[in-house]
Parts: sequence; C-alpha cells; structure tokens
Amino acid sequence: MRIDQVTPDLVARDAVGAHILNVQRAILSRGIESEIFYEDAADDMLSLGRPIEEMFEAVPNRSLLFQAAIGSPGFDLIRQVNDPVMIHYHNMTPASLLESWEPNISAGVSLGRRQLAAFAPRCSLGLAVSHYNERELIDLGYSPTAVAPLLLDMSHDRTRVDHDLLKKLNSQKGPDAPSLLFVGKVSPHKAPHDLVAMLSALRELYYPHATLTLVGTPLGTTYLEALESYIAILGLEDAVIFAGGVSSEELEAYWQSADVFVCASEHEGFCAPLVEAMGHGVPVITFGSSAIPETVGTAGLVLNQKSPQFFAAAVHRVLRDDTLRSRLIDAGIQRSQFFDLEEATQRFLDVLLANLH
Repeated sequence: MRIDQVTPDLVARDAVGAHILNVQRAILSRGIESEIFYEDAADDMLSLGRPIEEMFEAVPNRSLLFQAAIGSPGFDLIRQVNDPVMIHYHNMTPASLLESWEPNISAGVSLGRRQLAAFAPRCSLGLAVSHYNERELIDLGYSPTAVAPLLLDMSHDRTRVDHDLLKKLNSQKGPDAPSLLFVGKVSPHKAPHDLVAMLSALRELYYPHATLTLVGTPLGTTYLEALESYIAILGLEDAVIFAGGVSSEELEAYWQSADVFVCASEHEGFCAPLVEAMGHGVPVITFGSSAIPETVGTAGLVLNQKSPQFFAAAVHRVLRDDTLRSRLIDAGIQRSQFFDLEEATQRFLDVLLANLH
C-alpha cells in the first residue's frame, strides 16, 4: 500500500504546509510508503517532495490524497490518473469577500470552487478539517465524507522567546493600556478593519491607550493601503501595530504579552490561531462566523455580532471580570488539548485508513 499527497503549494511556516508534512510522517509511521507531489514549492521545501509531473509514473496499489485550499491546475491533472483519489478540504474563501480588493486572488478561489464541484464524481473520499467544511463537500455531492483533523504542532516552549521584544511589549502595557492581538493574514475576509473600529470604541469608552497588534503578512497591497488610510482617519497610527511576518521566537513574545486574542473574520474553515491562543492561555473573543464556533467550542467568547461598541464591551468585560477571564483561560487550555498533535494524528489515521478502498 502507498498513499501519496498532492498539493498546489508546499510552503514552510504555513498551516497547510505543516499539515502536509505531518500527514506524511503519520502515514510513514504505519509502515506505508508516502511521497509528496507539488505544483510549486518554497526553496527550502523543494527536497521534501517531487514536481507534480512525476506523479504520473505508474505505481501499484497507490492512493492519492489531494490537499485542496485554492484553485490550481492540480485539480485537473489529478483527474487524469488511474489511482483512487481522496481530497482533504481546507476550505476556500468565497470570492465575494476578495473580489473588490484583490481580483486576481478572487479569480483563483472562484476557479477553485468550480474545480472542487467538478471533482466530486472522481473522488473516492471527501475529508474535511471541520464539520463546516464537510457540509460544503456534502452539498457538492461528495460521498462518502468524514472529518479528519488538521495536523499542527500546537505545543510551545515558553523559554524559546525573544526576551528583548517581550520586555518591550510588557513595558508598553498598563491599567489603561491593554494589548489586543490578532494573528493571521491581513486580508479583507479576516476583517481587521472591524478590529480597528472596535479598538477605536474601546479607547473612547474604556481604555484610552489600548493597542492592537496584527501579526501576519498582507494579502496583496490594495486592502493594506485602504486599511492604513482607515487607521489614519481614526487617528490610531500609534495604536495599531503591523508586526508583519515574524520568527517563532517573536511570535511567542506576542503571545506571552497579549491580554486578549481578538478575531472578526468573516470566513474560516478552521482558524488555527484560535487554538494557538487558547493553548497559550490567552482569552479568545471572536465573531462567530463559519467554522469558528466549532473550533472554539465553549472555550471562548463567541459573539453573534461585531458592532464596534458591542465588541469593545465584550473585550472590556473579559479584561475586568477576573472570574470570567480565569474561566476562559482554563477552558481554552483544555480545549487546545483536543488538537494535540499526537491525539489528532491518531484520529486522522483512524479516519483515513478506515475509509481507504
């Protein structure tokens, strides 16, 4: 038996890329051969897989697992092979959330959703990283389907931290200067503009020196420029910090210094940073869109709306209500353990191997 993975991109420090490598390790641990085929790969990942053109070499008793997160030629190429094909669906952002800002990227996800629908008859098993994603597959005609967890190492070593940065971040905090954190792509569908609006209300109503740090790289340039202009109009240039892409040691400093993790995203298929925040003991306050309630469970404050004043009031309550804050921290740590890599790997293999034909 052999199970090979196919992916449009293999990128380091990317949730899907890390998942693919962990899936390969899991398959190999069962004594099953496994390779990775990619359309494109980062320079430091080239040696970990093979170009997708080599996928067409005849291999006996092989199944293919396609990791789907965006439209790509791989959807069409993989339909040409004779091997049984499974899909692991990570979700694709609806084009409507991107088209006004980044039309090229919007076109890519539109293509991906069309390809995803056309792929259903060819697929022997539709796996999804959440029940939310699984419902999408079912609606498109995939059968059978199952939920197989995202395999990410959510553990962290608090000693592997940028101490200078941590000292700086902590020195900037105070009773009227809490630190709010968001980790993720600076993209319109993740709605950091709504977090900025909330910060403005929070500073006006409760904490005049509160700050918001956005850790993550921008999706294109158009939205980022508009977001920066919006921040300037609100007079928040010194209150909103764009950290950009950071090292693991720098990220650990941001986690350790954060008072709350905030998320206003309009669409998520899972949202790994929510789990990272819970695992770090950072209370989560999030808008409850898409798969977010499923990921958080009862371990965070999940909001049914995100008007600036409502969101700000929720943040204020978590910051001032010690009982609620402690409950969220404890529940978050417990919830994060459900996604522990070792346990998630076992669940993943159980689902995958039970459904192999």
